[in-house]
Amino acid sequence: MTDPLDNPIWHSLVGAHAPLARGAGRARRYPPEVSPFVGLSDAADERAWRELADLLGPAEAGVMAVDPLLIPVGWGRVLSLDGVQMIASPGLVGEPDDEAVTLGAADVEEMLDLVARTEPGPFEPQTYRMGRYLGIRRGGALIAMAGERLRPPGWTEISAVCTDPAFRGQGLAGRLVNAVCAGIAQRGERSLLHVLASNTSAIALYERLGFVIRRSIQFEVFQTPVTR
Repeated sequence: MTDPLDNPIWHSLVGAHAPLARGAGRARRYPPEVSPFVGLSDAADERAWRELADLLGPAEAGVMAVDPLLIPVGWGRVLSLDGVQMIASPGLVGEPDDEAVTLGAADVEEMLDLVARTEPGPFEPQTYRMGRYLGIRRGGALIAMAGERLRPPGWTEISAVCTDPAFRGQGLAGRLVNAVCAGIAQRGERSLLHVLASNTSAIALYERLGFVIRRSIQFEVFQTPVTR
């Protein structure tokens, strides 16, 4: 059996996130208001790509995080970025944070504003539905957050780790990652992360917290053929 961590988007879409998924068969996607991520049962299967094209529609973009990804002729590669997949060491159980508050639908406007200013990665108006998001507020304003995204069996991805530039250097990101880790560990799961390879400061932070690099990965943004 393929390790779920080698195809985490697909295993999330057919597993814990099946209620959010669109599609059946060899291709699935999240609703665009939730996430741009799409999944294939096998990236080498031409039939899966045809099903994905039907799901996305002409000239619509999708995002995958797999390595390697062979995009069929006629599809367009919009962006390709080098990244790493990191996993929590077995003993990393995290620690709750008394200042962290749960974020949800009522906080979306502030979450989107923070993401726009810090650019931690894809985050849409309903991304919060993918898991539990925690934030820290100062003076009523949301200044830092982190939450759960992909859910391959036995694992939960930590994502949208970001801090308002005016409050960086206070350890808020590490505290929130630890708090999210604690909730994941309570479910009997382990945490994982995906990080741009160029983001060496984030990688160093996660290593200090107890994460290790599992493998290199490509973040691929691609576009369906205009005509099929």
